[in-house]
Amino acid sequence: MNIKKPQPFTFEEGDRAVLLLHGFTGHTADVRMLARFLQKKGYTTHAPIYRGHGGSPDELIGVKASEWWEDVKEAYQHLKDLGYQKIAVAGLSLGGVLGLKLAYSQQITGVVPMCAPMFFDHSSQLTKGFQFYAKQYKQAEGKDSDTIDEEIKHLLDESNTLFQELGGIITDVQKHVDQIYTPTFVVQAEDDQMIDTNSATYIYDNVECDQKTIKWYKDAGHAITLGPKKDDVHEDVYQFLESLDWS
Repeated sequence: MNIKKPQPFTFEEGDRAVLLLHGFTGHTADVRMLARFLQKKGYTTHAPIYRGHGGSPDELIGVKASEWWEDVKEAYQHLKDLGYQKIAVAGLSLGGVLGLKLAYSQQITGVVPMCAPMFFDHSSQLTKGFQFYAKQYKQAEGKDSDTIDEEIKHLLDESNTLFQELGGIITDVQKHVDQIYTPTFVVQAEDDQMIDTNSATYIYDNVECDQKTIKWYKDAGHAITLGPKKDDVHEDVYQFLESLDWS
């Protein structure tokens, strides 16, 4: 069966722009509801899809993790090309990591890392998440369980290089968060089973900005922008954006 691929989006509304970044194995659905919420509040939003994402897991392992950083820079430039001078960035999981990288690489008005990992653990973080994503996708294709198990095993055998590259990005950003001087709002789910939640405290403690906040959300999991606390996250991100200097 054919599975419709998600697409990048740009919702233009006001002169304040927010770049929204999805997680590893995710796509724009990770941040679409947040985008629509912010649009109603007068914010323009743009969300790219990193190379290899939004399609089959076979496509994902065929790219390099370094290409995702290139995609984020292009997405930032897209907003600049549209005429937006002031841009904030909010990202979920890997998107939060890439958002932090953008915050010490470009002129960013504010940054919101949401459930963003700072400590790389190949086996517990990436393998389980990738397997879950691959299984869901192949089930949607209508494949039987034996075929799915065999194909996922092959994918895992072929994914080591990609996972190592991804770990390198996380480790590199961890080493540079003390170069972030832009206002920062750290969002973290208390029941996050995908990452080491000490990551949130690490980000908060090490960013050098004067304006920084951290909030822990009870009864919330890793995909916090999609879960039961999403409305609280939407409102809190909006309030943070409202506190920034957009002049």
